[in-house]
Amino acid sequence: MTIHAVIIDLDGTLLDTATDLANAVNLMLTELGRQALPEATIATFVGKGAEVLVHRALGGHVDARAEPALHERGLNAFYRHYEVQNGLTAKAYAGVHEGLEAMRAAGLKLVCVTNKPQRYADSLLERCGMAGHFEFVLGGDALPRKKPDPLPMLHAAQRLGVAPEHTLAIGDSVNDALAARAAGMRVFVVPYGYNEGHDVHALDADAVVASLLDAAQRIATP
Repeated sequence: MTIHAVIIDLDGTLLDTATDLANAVNLMLTELGRQALPEATIATFVGKGAEVLVHRALGGHVDARAEPALHERGLNAFYRHYEVQNGLTAKAYAGVHEGLEAMRAAGLKLVCVTNKPQRYADSLLERCGMAGHFEFVLGGDALPRKKPDPLPMLHAAQRLGVAPEHTLAIGDSVNDALAARAAGMRVFVVPYGYNEGHDVHALDADAVVASLLDAAQRIATP
């Protein structure tokens, strides 16, 4: 495959942020007089942005929809707590730094496209020393629609000046796979992230890669 650009997801692909997110969610729940949830449960709620995360946390399951006034209170509380928690315990997955360096050394253009709100994505990548790897970062509130809609992927490719068929997306979830496929891109998925509790091997992807370094090596292989 001829790849000139790589679009990479953030939470669950570059960084393990489950503890930061769970801490902010549980502080929000406590503030609203609700029982805290296990981190493992909250991890299955991650993937479709903060608004959906708060709905799920308030209802206790992935299909939950909180009443609008409660959701607004919860979302405001979550943002306030996440402002403090964001990046405190986040850590790169194995092979991430090496993979990013290998891709850049190969002349690939790298972009981070995430459903996380822009200000949190920017500050998290800065705090974790990754911001310099990317041409730009596209947050979940930067455009009218977020993943699994293809709009962010197409916007990123267009901004880079690279055709979708020469762009590879790497993520950890169904949102990444659906967005990439709808945009006409190749897609790799990693097995260690937050695919809403489902097995990534069931996703429509070109490969399940063990790490970003593994992805870089596959891209480089004729």
